[in-house]
Parts: sequence; structure tokens; C-alpha cells
Amino acid sequence: MIPLRDKNPSRTIPFVNYSLITANVLVFFFEMSHGRGMSKFIFHYGLVPANFIASLNSLHIGIKTVIPFFTSMFLHGGWMHLGGNMLFLFVFGDNVEDQFGHLKYLVFYLIAGLAAASMQIYMFPGSDIPMVGASGAIAGVLGAYVFMFPSARVTTLVPIFFFFQIIELPAFIFLGIWFVMQILSGMFSLGIGGDAGGVAWWAHIGGFAAGAILIPFLRKRR
Repeated sequence: MIPLRDKNPSRTIPFVNYSLITANVLVFFFEMSHGRGMSKFIFHYGLVPANFIASLNSLHIGIKTVIPFFTSMFLHGGWMHLGGNMLFLFVFGDNVEDQFGHLKYLVFYLIAGLAAASMQIYMFPGSDIPMVGASGAIAGVLGAYVFMFPSARVTTLVPIFFFFQIIELPAFIFLGIWFVMQILSGMFSLGIGGDAGGVAWWAHIGGFAAGAILIPFLRKRR
């Protein structure tokens, strides 16, 4: 299912959300500029669970250990990866920013991303696959959105066999289905003993949970 837009206008201009989308796009173009050296760039700035655990075990924790937690949030593995993430952030992020305020939304986004990465590392500490992408932080946005706007209507593109149907779904159904898919995929990844298809499903789960938990701490008082 692909969200096209939500019928839930925000009352403020989502400066931070637009800035995050712009930053992700610019970083992706910077990645692409490395050409054949792109893989090396991703391994350097992506978050590799096995490397982080090795640093912890050796007690050699420095800036190079911490930086990938943040830089990995702005890296993407391809155009589809980037486009899908930015679409979800564009559709759902403005309302969450409206509820939290600009600065708190930025803090929220980063915390959700950190929680997502931590969850993936906890589940697969020996993985040597670099974690990249904004999806963990965006999952936090989705977790906050569904609890604050469960009845908001989401215009959705739904593939049915070889055809596409546009329907409106309440946010709790659209995002509920999305979360259940992450849970099922995450459980499947445990069964095969690694990252299923290179997707950090447990990062999505951890980010979503963090987003829901952070609501009472960051939502503006009315």
C-alpha cells in the first residue's frame, strides 16, 4: 500500500520536516557522486552492528563509534529506498511536527532513529550489513501519528493483482497493517538468522514503538 496524502491539514508550516526531506535528498546525491566508491562510503558512514559491538567489547568507544548512528539515518541504498521513505515522511511528518513544535520534532526524529538502530543491533548484534536509511526514524513518526490521529483519512494506492485502486483508509487501519507487516517480517528474519532481504525490520518496530512512547513527553500542552 502506498500513501498518497492524508486529509489532515497542519496549522503550521513544517519547516523541519521539509528540511529533513531536503537533507536526505542532498546526502543521497552526495552518495551517488562517489561512483564506484559508494559502497566504501556506505560502510564508513552506515551503522554496522558487528563493528559497534566490537567497539563495546574492546571498550574503544569514540566519535567514530557514535557518528554512524546519526549519519546512517541520512543514507539510502537506492532511488526506491529514498523515494519510499521520503513519501511517508512527507505525508505523515507535518502533522507530528505541528503537534510537537519544530525543535521538539527534530529531537523526536533523532531519538526515534537512535531507538530504531539500537533495536536492530540488539536483535542482530553480529550482522556485518551496514544499516542505512531514514525508515527507522520515520517509523517513529508513524507510531506517533497513529496514536494522535487514528481517525485521519489516508488516501491510499492499493495494488490488486495487476490493477491499482485508490481508496481512503483511517490512519489506524493503514498504519496498523503496516506495523503488522513489520512484525511478521521481523519474526521471519529471526527464523532465517539474519536481515531478511537486507531490510532492518526490527529497526522499524523499535522506531514505531519509540514514537508512540514519546508522545506524552513532547506533545505541546493545550
